[in-house]
Amino acid sequence: MIVTLLAGAGWSFSSGLNAYLPLLILALTDRISASFNLESPYSWISANSGILVLLLVLPIELIGDKIPRLDLFNDLAHTAIRPLAGVLCFMAVASERGDVDAWFAGALGLAIAGAVHFWKMRSRIAITRGTAGLGNPFASTLEDGVAIAVAIVSAAAPIANVMAIPVGIGLLHRSYVRIASGKNRLVRAFQPRS
Repeated sequence: MIVTLLAGAGWSFSSGLNAYLPLLILALTDRISASFNLESPYSWISANSGILVLLLVLPIELIGDKIPRLDLFNDLAHTAIRPLAGVLCFMAVASERGDVDAWFAGALGLAIAGAVHFWKMRSRIAITRGTAGLGNPFASTLEDGVAIAVAIVSAAAPIANVMAIPVGIGLLHRSYVRIASGKNRLVRAFQPRS
């Protein structure tokens, strides 16, 4: 049960940062792993059509999230999608393992992905204001990297999420604060000199 909760928490955490990357990694995990099989009604995620749909919508979020001001509209559009992706991931993992009630898993997925999404959205507004939008691509790329890393940990060694999720939160929080305040060296290198 603990492994299921940690796996679901990792998938939901990643879904709060990016709706489609964790779903794609979940689908690919189902495809390539002999020990992980998505049960019906979640098996459509790893069907050819499910993977194709994820590959088609993924660039919308990846590109839109890196463009200042457009990222706010992207976040607003994904206010319902990211938490639902967290619900879907947590329920799929709970269904596959069979030791956590699906409704309880869905509620946890909604809470985790929703909290991460709102934290990300609030932080990105501060980054846009603090850097005139220059910090957004850096923050977005970091978020994508953390989402991928935690999703892979959730697939390969869910028990490691005991460390992966807090490390991801700490890395993102520190980066958000540094980017928004202009203390990030990478952002400062691209700012125009006065």
